[in-house]
Amino acid sequence: MTKQEDIRVNKFISHNTKYSRREADTLIVEGRVTINKKTVKDLSTKVKRDDEVAINDKKVHIQTQYTVIVYNKPKGELVTKNDPKKRKIIYDTLSHKFRHFISAGRLDYASTGVLLLTDSASIANRLTTSNLERVYNIKIRGEIPPQMIRAMQEGIEIDDATAGAHEKSSITSMTFAPFYAYKILKSTPTYSKLRVAITEGKNRELRRFFAFFGNEVVDLNRVSFGGIELNALPQGKSRYLTNSEYSSLRKFLKSE
Repeated sequence: MTKQEDIRVNKFISHNTKYSRREADTLIVEGRVTINKKTVKDLSTKVKRDDEVAINDKKVHIQTQYTVIVYNKPKGELVTKNDPKKRKIIYDTLSHKFRHFISAGRLDYASTGVLLLTDSASIANRLTTSNLERVYNIKIRGEIPPQMIRAMQEGIEIDDATAGAHEKSSITSMTFAPFYAYKILKSTPTYSKLRVAITEGKNRELRRFFAFFGNEVVDLNRVSFGGIELNALPQGKSRYLTNSEYSSLRKFLKSE
């Protein structure tokens, strides 16, 4: 583990194998995980830098290589591994070989566009929490008021940001940083279109932002994440990153 503090064994397993943390927990409880050849069943156990972790007596090697794919998410799919209500999830559409891939952030049920997934939990986390530019094409109801433009330019703190949020969200207030960039494509009393760029990925951030001004988001399509675009990729399809995209991603990760 390079420059890394001790971490829980389930996290270590999910970072370096195909197993999710939940699946790792099951392996631990079943007594199939050892640290330095000793079986561990305590889920709070931490892995130290020089520890040897094994699953079914097979050593877990620290992952240094990773794969990233781009998925053009359509409407009507949840970005989750499982849904108790049995609604459609992205893994129902993605090839089975990507079942263990983790999404870098999320797009909500009604949103479309660029979704990055990777087989490395650490890379997924770094992308999710990064300040990489996310670009969206958005259609909202109504015209764009001056106070919305001011908020896009200067940022805004909203005490009640529940409009536009998921009904079960526990987040009520939210601070919105100034948009990295924005362009008004059309503004009419009926509907408006914008292209916006932000560098955060908060829970339904854009839907909350526009709803605060009374403008419901009708369509939200992410067209770019960190400069990675769809490149004519059809909805419901995925592709691997190009060599140049991998090169840019590696430069970003090294610069952190």
